[in-house]
Amino acid sequence: MRVRLNLATKPLESHRLFLAGASLSACAAALVFLALGWHVYSVRKAATEVRARRGKMSQEFAAYEAQRSELQRYFAQKNVANLHDRASFINGIIAVRSFNWTQMFMDLERILPGGVRVISVEPKQVSGHVELNLTFGAESDEVKLKFMRALETSKLFTDVQIHSDIKPTAGSGPSADQRVVQLSTFYSGT
Repeated sequence: MRVRLNLATKPLESHRLFLAGASLSACAAALVFLALGWHVYSVRKAATEVRARRGKMSQEFAAYEAQRSELQRYFAQKNVANLHDRASFINGIIAVRSFNWTQMFMDLERILPGGVRVISVEPKQVSGHVELNLTFGAESDEVKLKFMRALETSKLFTDVQIHSDIKPTAGSGPSADQRVVQLSTFYSGT
């Protein structure tokens, strides 16, 4: 009979567990490597598309800049500039003439309380809106406040700004105004 004896100082070890763990780690690393490689590929492809769009946009921008400089040169010509100035002047006259004074005074009359006297009204066209510089006299502070509240709550008169609020001296005129107020407001009536 044969007896198996191991006379070695160290017993024989199996590396099967280590090899299984190493191969599993290598598979996981390969999967991560493939995923990162795919991510890098897609990022580079997107960056290429962005560069192509940026190049196209810069070409369009250059074309628009050339067109703008050409138009500036055209409009800078003396005869075209004179025509533009004349057209602006005529449009300004038409805008001033088209201001409906009757409607503005009717709207102002609706909110004007007793004891308030309109001294002057001066309309101006400011970027498509009518700005009114209004000077009025009031018999008392209470009447003045009532008119100011009526202006501020009105939908036709907006952005009311007081420029001066003075108490006239006794010899300055025949009126009985206790207060003379200058203000500006935007009128949006039709």
